[in-house]
Amino acid sequence: MLQSRAVDFVNFSGRFIRLFFVITLGLVLLGSSNIASEDKVERVRVLTRGIEFDYLGWTVNALGLKFTHSSQGISHYIKNDQQIQFIYDYLNLITGIHQKERELQSIFADPSIIDPLTASKDIKSELSRLYDQRSLSAPVTEEVLQGQMRRVIADLGIGLGGHTFPPVLYHNTPLPYALIVSPRDIIRQDADISLIPGLSLEEQVALEEEVDRELDVSSLVVPIGGVGVYPTMVQETNNLVWLSEVVAHEWVHNFLTLRPLGINYFSSPELRVMNETTASIAGKEIGLALLERFYPELVPPAHPEESREAQEPAEPPAFDFRSEMHETRLKVDELLAEGQVEEAEAYMEARRESFWDHGYQIRKLNQAYFAFYGAYADEPGGPAGAAEDPVGEAVRKLREQSPSLAAFINRMSWLYKFEQLERVVSDSA
Repeated sequence: MLQSRAVDFVNFSGRFIRLFFVITLGLVLLGSSNIASEDKVERVRVLTRGIEFDYLGWTVNALGLKFTHSSQGISHYIKNDQQIQFIYDYLNLITGIHQKERELQSIFADPSIIDPLTASKDIKSELSRLYDQRSLSAPVTEEVLQGQMRRVIADLGIGLGGHTFPPVLYHNTPLPYALIVSPRDIIRQDADISLIPGLSLEEQVALEEEVDRELDVSSLVVPIGGVGVYPTMVQETNNLVWLSEVVAHEWVHNFLTLRPLGINYFSSPELRVMNETTASIAGKEIGLALLERFYPELVPPAHPEESREAQEPAEPPAFDFRSEMHETRLKVDELLAEGQVEEAEAYMEARRESFWDHGYQIRKLNQAYFAFYGAYADEPGGPAGAAEDPVGEAVRKLREQSPSLAAFINRMSWLYKFEQLERVVSDSA
């Protein structure tokens, strides 16, 4: 009995020490997240202070939840095969919640239903039950997936001495929106301000119009899939392929934040592209490795287009979104370089309508759109422009030259200038 209590005390103490480290690290990472040059964002924040997201409050609350459930150590008592089934059960639960939420929205939108409050009574009751079940299951699900990802990252050799550093921690939560601000005469992200979740579309549009009018800039409120604070913030989903990639992507940001590449995230547009492209490449590879090890039946086909071609007759080439968007970006850059700002904006609106006609429902295509999405250059083309293309291409090339994902991440993490990346790629050629 005494020996059992001693073991329990040692296990609890170990978890307490780890959580103390996590809390300290979380506050450090919080202090470095989403911080751009204050002189560029202060005028924008005059218009957003009342609706900005409270990262400190969220982080303290999330760390408290992590501490509570880690101290209980529930996942340690679940066998590996049971852990996998637990994840599947949770994803099915989220699917059921999303279905009931759609049914509820449909009832209140249906003009033939005279009394939607009465008609929705049973669905609301069922949703309440499902929400309670989610509250109990979500923390264990997060702990299980965190443990699986730590093992995968360690096996890939990215950690320290077989351990991931920092430990993988994420929390499903409603995510803030991001207000992106760019000058009108050049595509450049001057501000990225996090706004509270739940802003209506009308509120988003009104804010964009006010910012544009008051500051003569281009702005856009965009949804995001995750935030690299600590624990990382991840949108709730029933898609494990997407979830594993995003959790890995945000953990890579945590990893980089402790090294020169992440520390200098906001130093230049090139550094931002280097960070995001590195996290995108690594996130996809780590997420895929997790699926291959624990959920092989969910691994996407390596070349889905080849399997389709084998089954379907040849068809005319489909609308190539990435190619068309890249062509749009290059033309916009050209017009802006010539000082034709209004012509560039009219061109972007015409192109947006074309994208819409082909099924891509882009609400607003402007300089801020390209400033935000152009940083994710893990694949050629897309919204990255001529100025950013060499950066994304260099990161992709270094990955090709690296013997392993660990070697690639470690090499990238110590770079803090684009010129260094160019030299590394050239020397490795």
